[in-house]
Amino acid sequence: MKVASFSTFLTRGTVLGLLCAGTALATSGCGGVDPSQPTANPVSIVARGITAPGGPVALTGDDKVGNEYVQGDLGGDIPKLPTRPGTPDRTPGGGTASPASAGRGVHGWNGLTHFDQRTSGTGKYTNTQFSLEPPDQGLCVGHGKVMELVNDALAIYDSNGKLLSGPTPISQFFNLAPEVIRSTPPVFGDFVSDPKCYFDADTNRWFITVLQQDPAPSVRSHTELAVSATADPTKGWNLFSIDATDDGNNGTPSHPGCPCFGDQPLIGADEHGFYITTNEFGAGFNGAQIYALNKKALAAGGLPNAVHFDNLSLAEGIAYSVQPATTPPDGKFARGHGGTEFFLSALQFGPDPSDNRIAVWSLTNTRSLSSTPALTLQKAIVTSEIYTQPSPAVQKVGPIPYGTSQGQPESLINSNDDRMNQTVYVNGLLYSGLNTAFKDSAGVTRVAIAYFIVRPHFTADVLTGSIHDQGYVSVDKNNVMCPSIAVNGDGDAAMGFTLVGPDYFPSAAYVRIDGGGKAADVKVVSAGAAPEDGFTGYDGGGVSRWGDYSAAVADEHGNLWMATEYIPNLPRTTLANWGTFIARVNP
Repeated sequence: MKVASFSTFLTRGTVLGLLCAGTALATSGCGGVDPSQPTANPVSIVARGITAPGGPVALTGDDKVGNEYVQGDLGGDIPKLPTRPGTPDRTPGGGTASPASAGRGVHGWNGLTHFDQRTSGTGKYTNTQFSLEPPDQGLCVGHGKVMELVNDALAIYDSNGKLLSGPTPISQFFNLAPEVIRSTPPVFGDFVSDPKCYFDADTNRWFITVLQQDPAPSVRSHTELAVSATADPTKGWNLFSIDATDDGNNGTPSHPGCPCFGDQPLIGADEHGFYITTNEFGAGFNGAQIYALNKKALAAGGLPNAVHFDNLSLAEGIAYSVQPATTPPDGKFARGHGGTEFFLSALQFGPDPSDNRIAVWSLTNTRSLSSTPALTLQKAIVTSEIYTQPSPAVQKVGPIPYGTSQGQPESLINSNDDRMNQTVYVNGLLYSGLNTAFKDSAGVTRVAIAYFIVRPHFTADVLTGSIHDQGYVSVDKNNVMCPSIAVNGDGDAAMGFTLVGPDYFPSAAYVRIDGGGKAADVKVVSAGAAPEDGFTGYDGGGVSRWGDYSAAVADEHGNLWMATEYIPNLPRTTLANWGTFIARVNP
């Protein structure tokens, strides 16, 4: 395949207070500026040809433990200062929500499972998938089609759950080397992880991102990007690759401790740009990175103007997991200040594992991405409700055939950390949520969700923000975790997550959030059939990996869609039994 190679270089930024503008008047980063301020850098991006997901695949076979290769994803564990156990006076109290049945207006089906992921692949990709935990879901919906991605496969359905294409290995979709050839000795290919997707009604295009690392001995890492060539995601896609190694080679900036990789790419969009943020790891942690790309150029299949912002800091340390916002198909983009993209991030730094602040970010003059980019990045700190680093979650006792075969007890479930999750911009408000600790009625610390509805605004040209509404979602004596919020253009909102605890196997659940920002009762859309029983729970730590994130979106008709990890009653592999559930909630 012929591959066109091109580097888009953008220039240094000018720093004013907390501002850094990316311009096209020079050839280097923000040289000579305060090192505590963000800088704008060149972006090295290449076009990698075209691909298509392929038709539906009949899955057969199972793991053979004697010839198996397992891989948890890179984990995304954010280095923090040493912490101490949570202090009771700063632990948020539990809410009063109680589980109920899914109710009327809810429709759904089983999405991708570990069995699907492990056994997907055709041609040279047959039997080349790792056994992977956790799934880390991506979800996008448009024109009556639903795409779901997990580590490391994707599938496309119609809006009633009929499989239209896949499951397809992500390596196969991106034309990368297979994950592992099960030869003697084995041959390892590209490492891929952390998929995300987005349907952009403005351009009628679908976007996919994934973290990629080259096979050894290469040290290069990339953020792979695919953009559909038409409004139909089952047809052709244009492939792009952004070099995230940041070691000063191949047109990348030179960052400390690199070669590096951009962990957990997060995505968003406004009228003019498509935005990717990553957490950069090498010998150390270099914090969040922001990439701004011309959306319309990508939609047309061309290489975009692009800007890379780094050196994003907050008062106590480096910024992490800066979540770009998406806008639903029936919503309106923020058009002030020459086009604005908003972001949210958490501020939870040690030694106290609790915080009552979050950060709102703005990137303005985004319309300049179509010509000579001149972007301005700002941040503002907003006082919020308290949130706290959660502990692993207990799950209901049940059969664990793989754990029993390993002589291990039932594992706990990793509740991840309290980084900000998926963010949505609607009617001047930003919606998001994160995992937190809470104390139940018996005084036992469980996992809950803190959610935020933030109003960003500008005084003159300076960004500020305030809490419009906020709250907690919890289930007494049980745990809820890994939230994602879907919001339509009318402001109807629903949040999907996993429910698990002494009374529940891992289950797919959700709550509606009313126009006043208040959460209703927790409802179960698909009850778990057994405990989590995967290989990551029996490696000596006794804690199973769970989804670092779920996914939720609105479609052009205002329906609210959620994809959530749970344990279904479906065929499993020897090494894992996770599955996913895709649900549509009518507004």
